[in-house]
Parts: sequence; C-alpha cells; structure tokens
Amino acid sequence: MPPRPPPPPPPPPPPEQPQPPQLHGVVVITLPPPDQPSKGKTITAFTYTDDPPGDLTPPPHRGPASADSRRSRRAVSPRRAAATLLVLGALALAAYYCFYSDVAVQFLGMEEEEAQRERNETKSFLLPLYPKARQGRALREFGDIKLAAKRVDDGGGGGRKVTKKLQAKGATSAGTNSTVLLPIKGNVFPDGQYYTSIFVGNPPRPYFLDVDTGSDLTWIQCDAPCTNCAKGPHPLYKPTKEKIVPPRDSLCQELQGDQNYCETCKQCDYEIEYADRSSSMGVLAKDDMHLITTDGGREKLDYVFGCAYDQQGQLLSSPAKTDGILGLSSAAISLPSQLASKGIISNVFGHCITREASGGGYMFLGDEYVPRWGLTWAPIRGGLDNLYHTKAHNVNYGDQQLSLHGQAGNSVQVIFDSGSSYTYLPDEIYKNIVAAIKNDSPSFVQDESDTTLPLCWKADSSVRHLGDVKQFFKPLNLHFGRRWFVLPKTFTILPDDYLILSDKGNVCLGLLNGTEIDHGSTIIVGDVSLRGKLVVYDNERRQIGWANSECTKPQSQKGFPFFL
Repeated sequence: MPPRPPPPPPPPPPPEQPQPPQLHGVVVITLPPPDQPSKGKTITAFTYTDDPPGDLTPPPHRGPASADSRRSRRAVSPRRAAATLLVLGALALAAYYCFYSDVAVQFLGMEEEEAQRERNETKSFLLPLYPKARQGRALREFGDIKLAAKRVDDGGGGGRKVTKKLQAKGATSAGTNSTVLLPIKGNVFPDGQYYTSIFVGNPPRPYFLDVDTGSDLTWIQCDAPCTNCAKGPHPLYKPTKEKIVPPRDSLCQELQGDQNYCETCKQCDYEIEYADRSSSMGVLAKDDMHLITTDGGREKLDYVFGCAYDQQGQLLSSPAKTDGILGLSSAAISLPSQLASKGIISNVFGHCITREASGGGYMFLGDEYVPRWGLTWAPIRGGLDNLYHTKAHNVNYGDQQLSLHGQAGNSVQVIFDSGSSYTYLPDEIYKNIVAAIKNDSPSFVQDESDTTLPLCWKADSSVRHLGDVKQFFKPLNLHFGRRWFVLPKTFTILPDDYLILSDKGNVCLGLLNGTEIDHGSTIIVGDVSLRGKLVVYDNERRQIGWANSECTKPQSQKGFPFFL
C-alpha cells in the first residue's frame, strides 16, 4: 500500500478585524448674552466618530463581496446602537424644547422680555357649572337687544325703536392678563341647562347664572322694584341709586346707538327678546364683580350688567336654580369682552361639559387652559348678531350625505350655543334623519304619550341605558374642511350626544326641527351635543375650537401637551 500523503497545513488565522469607530452624539444649547436676551436660545445637535486621522487616499477597488461579508457589514454593534439611541434621544429632547417649551416663543419672534412678563403675570380663574331646571330651553338669544323706554322722536309725534349690534373692542394692554376657572353644574335631562356662580356687590353676594354663549347681556333678577320675577336660589339683587348706569355711559350708548342718547334720562333701559318668545326687561347697573384666580389672586372690576325687573314667558316658569343669565357672546357688553377691555384676560374662553349622568363640568375665562395641541379649529364668520357662527361644508348621517334643497353646494351655517338644551337642525336635514332612523329600526314605535321631546320611541325590549339601543343610530358629522389639505376638520355628534332616555324608559331624539324657533336653515349645536368636548371661543383670532375630553380636570397649557 502506498504511503498516505501528509495532511494539508491548517489555514492561516483570519486577520484581526479593526474595531468599528465609536459614534458620539452632542447637543449644544446656547444661551443669549445677558445684555441681549431678545436673541433667544439656540439648540444644535450633531454626531462625530473617533476615526484616527489616517491617509485620505481612496481604498483599493474590491470585487463583489460574499454573502457573509455583506451580513457582517449590516450587523450593528451594541455600542453603535446605544450611541444611535443617545443621539435620537437628544434630538427628541431638542424637539420637545422647540415645540413645548418657552424656547418656541423666541423662535416665533417674540422678545424674551415679553415672554418673561407673560409668564410672570398670567393667572387663572376657574368657574363651576351646575344643573338647573326640569325642562329644556330653546335658543336663548337670536334677536336684538331692544330698547324698552328709549324712543327717538321722528318729528311726527310718534317714535321709533333703534337697535344696534354690539362689537367687542380689543383688550387693552393695561392690567394683568389672567384666566378665571369656574366649575359648571347641570345636565341636559332632566335639568335642561348648565349654570355657574359669580359674586357681585360689596360685600360680594353669590348668584347662579345660566351659561349662555348665545346672549350678549348678563342679567340678574333685581328688586328695582321687581314687576315679574321667578323665584331664584338667592335674594334679588337690589341696586342703589349710584349703581344705575346713566345714558352717557359708553356701553349704554353702544347698546342703544348714538342716535338714542337722551340727556334728560336718568337710566339706561333695555329689553331682550329670545327665540322662544320669552323676554326680559330692565335697566343697566354697574357694580363690583369679584373673581378669584387659580393661583389664589383676586380680581375686582366694575361690571356692567342688566338689573332685570320684568321677565315674561318661559323665564317666569323657569325652575328656581338660577338668578339670571351669563352673557358670553362676542358683544362688547358680554362678560369676556368687558374683562378683556380692562386687560384682565385675553378675549378667549371655553367650557367643558361632562357626559356623566350627574352632569357638571367647568368653564374658563382667559387663554391659560387652551391646549397647544389637539384642538380642531373653524373660523368664526361675521353676521348681523354676535353669535358664534361658522360654516360646515357638508353634513353626514352615517354614510348618508345630507343637503339643503335650493342652496348652492352642501354647506350649512352652524351656531354653537350653550343656551340651547338641544340641537336644532334645518327642516330638510331633520326630516331626512328621522326617516333614516325609522328605516334602520322599524321595531321602534313612537310613544305619543311621552312628551319629554317631540319624538320618543318605545323599543321592543326594555331599555335601561342608551348602550342597549345606540347601535341602531348613527353619528352625525359636521365637516368643516381640512387641515393642511389632508386632515379632516369634523365635529362628530355621536348617538350618545343626541339621544335622551326618558322617565318612561323611551328613547327620545335630542335633535329638533329648527322651524320650531324660526330657524329652519341653520344648525344650532346645543348642550346635548356639546357634552364630552372642550369647546374654545377665541374672539381674538376669530375661531372656534373643540376636542374630545372627559371634562373632569382642566389642564393648563403649561403642562404636558393636550391630545385627543
């Protein structure tokens, strides 16, 4: 047997792989010079490696790499991964400071001194909302504020009444820019409205007022003496002679019109007519209003309001949980506008009404509780009144698009009104929705003996809560265009936001026909559909914003960003 050949020599060991270069991340925050704070701060993030400064000649050409070498290059070492995470974390921190900290103020061009002054001076007021009344309310104020006693002699022995729209003036720069936070109490059913408390007089006395974004004038039932007043929770406000506003007062002249100025008159009379044909008559008074900021500070201002001595219609039969109405429209005489004109707040306010059966919520005056993120905004459109108008480009009930016959396109005017218990729809839209509901749930039978609302249905089985039947109803969507041409701006009214469970266990429709209040071509979003949402009325930028919320705890914009 021939001898075996010697075994081949072992392969040489692979060359030692050089350690990959270490990746480093750096974030540099540059503070402005002490004598030039307006230059603001800058944030810079960059990376570098610890490669040795070797020869810069290009590497020699290599042939195609093997699969093993390709996998080796794709692998990421733990050190490099950790360094990458460090850099990403630094960039995220820089982004947070850019968007959520006060640094963004400088990036937007605001001087450091102004930003610091705002941070030092901004305070907050918070108001509660409480429940009222058994029966619901129609839209509070769609008409003008009319003159009760002022008539202009037209030379013919008679007289004519003149009305004038009140325009809010911008806030002055004087005073402190604060925010007032007030708790709200109330519910849609069975109470029918929401109210908060304010303190007027010296010493201050509490009054419960119906929160109403559809009214210009705040009024309190008063003994002047009182001709027709409902029984309220507190004694009537009794003005002294010096508290009566004279005709020469600027708000009286704006209310009545310059042509109605009366040198011989000693008081400023008014009359308000509401959409439900009720009315309130009185004289303007001026007294101290006391507000407590959320940081414990106190504000006091001379507040002009109505001393109402003659109520008619539903206002007389209103249950005894309120003393009057809190006017929150964009008029110059409204509460937000008066506070803004004295520099106490920005002319911004909002409310948040909970969906909970117990009701309640909160409202704020000023902009501290306006979230920086998460709100959907729609522009406020001008009109002959001071209501919060905007325009929906189209309306959908589920997948069904609804339109108004005879109108160009599918757009419809929308008014946000906390003075209405329920939501009103144009006649054609209302009838189409009712027809769709009857088609989707033929087993529901209308119970005409139930007068809770115009339409109440008895289901084929007992209903203990809305969750038993809401699957038979669809959301109502109001579309207001798109943000950045991509994201839809939609106000969604879920079945929970328009259905009511009556005392008889029937399901009642909280969407009403607007022809009942002579507004058959406008959508009026009332309390029933405002629940579960933070709604902001920005009179400075002329826009309305909303976002879903549980409405249990207000959150300052200085905290973590607000999300839907």
